[in-house]
Amino acid sequence: MAVAAFRIVRLGLAAPGVKSALALFAVQLALNLLWTTIFFQLQMRGLAFLEIIVLLAMIYLTTAAFFRLDAIAGWLMVPYGVWVAFAAVLNLTIWLMNR
Repeated sequence: MAVAAFRIVRLGLAAPGVKSALALFAVQLALNLLWTTIFFQLQMRGLAFLEIIVLLAMIYLTTAAFFRLDAIAGWLMVPYGVWVAFAAVLNLTIWLMNR
């Protein structure tokens, strides 16, 4: 993730689309932190699942924005998206099994 963001920053903030791509990156990063807090600290598994779905959408938007600017940066975001999708399945399973 950091290398992907670095590749986008390296294009220069004046380049078209860079600021919006980095804003998306910042939002998904904040949502990642929020999910961790909701799931682990607050132990609100249902709310965490809803939040991780929003996080996945933001990762998708960020990845798409990165691809438009730099294909390598886009590809570097793909494993993160796959990992969070897997975490969403685990989150849902844990929530449903412990209701």
